[in-house]
Amino acid sequence: MKNKLLATHRLTSQRGLTLAEIIVVITLLSVVAAILFGSLGGILDDSKSDAAALSIQQIESSLEVYKIKPKNGNKYPKSLEDASRYMKNSKVPLDPWGQPFVYSTSSSCGEPYEVVSIGADGQRGGEDDISSCDN
Repeated sequence: MKNKLLATHRLTSQRGLTLAEIIVVITLLSVVAAILFGSLGGILDDSKSDAAALSIQQIESSLEVYKIKPKNGNKYPKSLEDASRYMKNSKVPLDPWGQPFVYSTSSSCGEPYEVVSIGADGQRGGEDDISSCDN
């Protein structure tokens, strides 16, 4: 009986957190979350850039396959759609930002073609463009 009274007394005498303590805990968790999500944003941008570079390499492989086919006369296609049958699912992929890759039969680096992802800003010529000439 005495043990029951002690157990009951312990349960009723325990205090919960005060409102001030709860606010402090929530504030600290918010600060930690903001720091973590802020740094993760940069990591996500880097991974999208890496994914775009890999997609460009895959497109380049498809362009090379197109070129070596005898019926194509050892020439590169005029558009990415012409080489799409050699791409995954027979279609031209979009870049990681959901934009189409830009294909040109001339390049800024002396290659016979250039494939460009216009990056997150969605405009050609920005600092975030990723080009087959970058590789």
